[in-house]
Amino acid sequence: MRTVSDEVLVAATPEALYALVSDPSQMRRWSPENTGASTTGSLPVGAEFDGTNRRGRRRWVTRAVVTAADPGSRFAFRVHRIGLGRPLVPARNASWEYRLTPVDGGTLVTETWTDDRPWPDTLVRAFDTVATGTTFAAFQRGNIRRTLDRLKADAEQG
Repeated sequence: MRTVSDEVLVAATPEALYALVSDPSQMRRWSPENTGASTTGSLPVGAEFDGTNRRGRRRWVTRAVVTAADPGSRFAFRVHRIGLGRPLVPARNASWEYRLTPVDGGTLVTETWTDDRPWPDTLVRAFDTVATGTTFAAFQRGNIRRTLDRLKADAEQG
């Protein structure tokens, strides 16, 4: 499985949630791995940003480009560089998308991760097992759930 998605109902408007998810510097508040970003504020299509990440003692930096920026409905980006201190290595890695659908009582937020690595499945499974103890899809399923739950709690407090 190369795509994982989950959703949560948040008692907030799509516009308020878009302001949150389209600002990469806010992701550190909800994500179990992201620790910051090189920019603040909502970004337009084509904008690039660096994200810092941590899993246990491992730390890395990624560079991403915004691929969709539809206020109030959709924000997406694709990671295309990675490195330990700086994102020096060109590498198709993953894409992330946030869809915001107005519903009674608020907004349905759907977060989707897609594995963009152009590797054969056997290499993906071997690498993932070493890096996470499972597949990245299974690992990201848990990360997405935690991110959405934290986003909901944060948005409904404010």
